Amino acid sequence: MATTDAPETDDVKPLPVPEHDKLGPLGAKPSALRDSTELRAKLLGEFSKAVQNAVEAATSADQGSAAAVHDSRKALRRARAVLSMVARALPKSERQAVKSALQEARRSLSTIRDHSVAPETLGQLVLSDEDRDTAKRVLDNAAEAIPALAEIKQLLGEAAARAAAQGEALEAALPASIEWKTVSEGIRDVYADARRARRSSKRSKPWFHTWRRRSKELAYQLDFVAGHAGPRANAIQAELSGVTDQLGSAVDLIMLREFVETHGQGIPADAVEHLRDTIDAQLDDLMKDARKAARDAFSLKPKKFERRLAKSVKRDLTPIDDEDRVNGDLA
Repeated sequence: MATTDAPETDDVKPLPVPEHDKLGPLGAKPSALRDSTELRAKLLGEFSKAVQNAVEAATSADQGSAAAVHDSRKALRRARAVLSMVARALPKSERQAVKSALQEARRSLSTIRDHSVAPETLGQLVLSDEDRDTAKRVLDNAAEAIPALAEIKQLLGEAAARAAAQGEALEAALPASIEWKTVSEGIRDVYADARRARRSSKRSKPWFHTWRRRSKELAYQLDFVAGHAGPRANAIQAELSGVTDQLGSAVDLIMLREFVETHGQGIPADAVEHLRDTIDAQLDDLMKDARKAARDAFSLKPKKFERRLAKSVKRDLTPIDDEDRVNGDLA
């Protein structure tokens, strides 16, 4: 017996939005960088993770206060790196309030950090017997000013509490979604600040210190992006992170020369000055070498660096057989 086709119905309708318009080319790697709502969630998650690390550092002081302070300051730096990525999406007043609170939290731990780093840094220097004696007297003076463990734990707890409060403020102030362009512009701003500081650091130790701060934030930002992109973005992160690692020794010496001045009471002025001159001689070489090593990493103008990063991210998120489409901004 012959059969008839089923009657046509209107039950099946075409999708209102083609799938590739939402996710990029079919088969592309899923990524929060393509979804503005998910990107906001991931950024807030990154900030929350930094806050949690600061909290954990505060609770670990009994196991080692120096390590706890280091971990707390590192967490607060990561939180600031996230803030810079969303800065252009925030009202100026909110952006400045969160930034100031994070700065205050980190600075409250600076003196403790100096006390923990100075002995090791002095021990690594090539010193004459005279300078070695002066260094010992400086450290003896400094030992009398080291905060008690209870005070250190209190400062760590207060720093963590400040960071936690800023996490709540940040979530309340951010719009419902964050576009990749906002993030890439925030990274560009930090790169520009780091690049400017490197240029100014040729004759200025404070600018060198600023260069390292901004470079650390930039490395953290690129680490976040690479985690949601792929090998090309990761290569840029590795390049900048490698440069940043070379700045640490010089920054420790910048701190040390001020530490010697601060705790040089009761020591002949000429002995303190001689030790500082010895530090400066070794510091100048480190600063010069670091600037030279970072020349290529900071050779691009900020907008060109942003375009390089955006192109790398888009290629990471595009299937290999679709790479000929990668000639514009990240979708």
